[in-house]
Amino acid sequence: MEEEIKTIEKNKTWKLVDRPKDKEIIGVKWVYKTKFNPDGSIQKHKARLVAKGYSQQPGIDFNETFAPVARLDTIRALVALAVQKKWKIYQLDVKSAFLNGELEEEIYVEQPQGFIEQGGENKALKLKKALHGLKQAPRAWNSRIDKYFINAGFRRSKSEPTLYSKTQGKSDILIVSLYVDDLICTRNNEKIIQEFKKDMMKTFEMSDLGLMHYFLGIEINQEEDGIFICQKKYTENLLKKFKMYGCKTVATPLITNEKLRKEDGSSKANESVYRSLIGSLLYLTTTRPDIMYATSLLSRFMQNPSQIHYGAAKRILRYLQGTIDYGIWYKPITDPRLFGYTDSDWAGSVDDMKSTSGYAFTIGSGIFSWSSKKQETVALSSAEAEYVAAASSACQAIWLKRIFEDMGERQIETTEILCDNKSAIAMAKNPVFHSKTKHIAIKHHFLREVSANKEVELKYCKTEEQIADIFTKALPRPKFELLRSMLGVTQMCIKEEC
Repeated sequence: MEEEIKTIEKNKTWKLVDRPKDKEIIGVKWVYKTKFNPDGSIQKHKARLVAKGYSQQPGIDFNETFAPVARLDTIRALVALAVQKKWKIYQLDVKSAFLNGELEEEIYVEQPQGFIEQGGENKALKLKKALHGLKQAPRAWNSRIDKYFINAGFRRSKSEPTLYSKTQGKSDILIVSLYVDDLICTRNNEKIIQEFKKDMMKTFEMSDLGLMHYFLGIEINQEEDGIFICQKKYTENLLKKFKMYGCKTVATPLITNEKLRKEDGSSKANESVYRSLIGSLLYLTTTRPDIMYATSLLSRFMQNPSQIHYGAAKRILRYLQGTIDYGIWYKPITDPRLFGYTDSDWAGSVDDMKSTSGYAFTIGSGIFSWSSKKQETVALSSAEAEYVAAASSACQAIWLKRIFEDMGERQIETTEILCDNKSAIAMAKNPVFHSKTKHIAIKHHFLREVSANKEVELKYCKTEEQIADIFTKALPRPKFELLRSMLGVTQMCIKEEC
């Protein structure tokens, strides 16, 4: 507690003043937090002073509260690029980040318990900078760090507001991605990154964590022959939380040809437990695309889950027990280029007959962007379902091209998206309007425009080579394991065993 108060006072966060008569005083409380190492051991205990932000009134105590955070697709894209360039990724942590945010509003808080000024018991603290718990604290911090980066010569990405890049000379580049108070950075010049770290530590109180090993629950192993990302510790804790650690394993996360529906006649499951399980599994898909379809499918029943749905969710845990140390390997290749896969099932949802779209993108080794999502409308044919899925993947392809350009790796050539439906490819190339296409929503015809502009090109691939098939349906074991390996999902290779 004394450490926290010293940090706050050193940062000149507040000023002791007479209590205002026309302003509400916001209360504060102490919160205690334990920080863990990646292996589960305790790193340190921390006390944090938090404002009772729930008592703030909009328009009086705060206005805007939104603050962007990095997309996980961006983080993985940065990892994939660093592997191809043979760069190392470093991590920095800002201590008490929110205390650096400068406030625009006039806010007063109570003096914290145990640290009330003697002789000033009736006074309050006027905040100059943000305090944890305030609704606008994340936005204030983001504005502060953004201002620092811009003044330091960085260029902010228009497509990803938490991605910054700085170039020096013709080829030297430094890339920084920000997730609240965690920063990851990579470069092609060691001198640039050392200067960046030195300047950051001069401006903010920071910890230099060295090479990135643990970030947002993701374990990162940076080896000479590539980078392996996984969530082994998170998976173990998840299995223990739901009392499935050490359970009997299964080979696939879903039973082939089993159709799940909202009303299946079975008794109701505990909604709270089910939602907690599905939410935990959704976060695990950060490094486990092989459970993406299964988790996405089960998330459709969170409103009213049954015992059959809960049993299917527990099957995913059984699958994870047998693949607990799996993750994604990113390895350097000779000719990296951005390309993707798109696929769709047709009328896979029994309840509303809607189809499921799936896509996956890679630059040659391990996928870094993927999706499995139910379509918004009913498709009247398999070709229409594939066309709608391809339009969605084209949008993602264009966004990824812009992200890579912001990271100094411009994709000049047309981005290929592999599709296993010739009719959908023909519809994208030719503006044919007849009874089978005239009803398709205009937004999906965006695919034709980007195809005509040579930004994206749909190309045919065999169904057996369609990686995105794993994101659209439950597959039999041989095909599932084949596509899983094609995704780049595998066990980490221990050097002694390689």
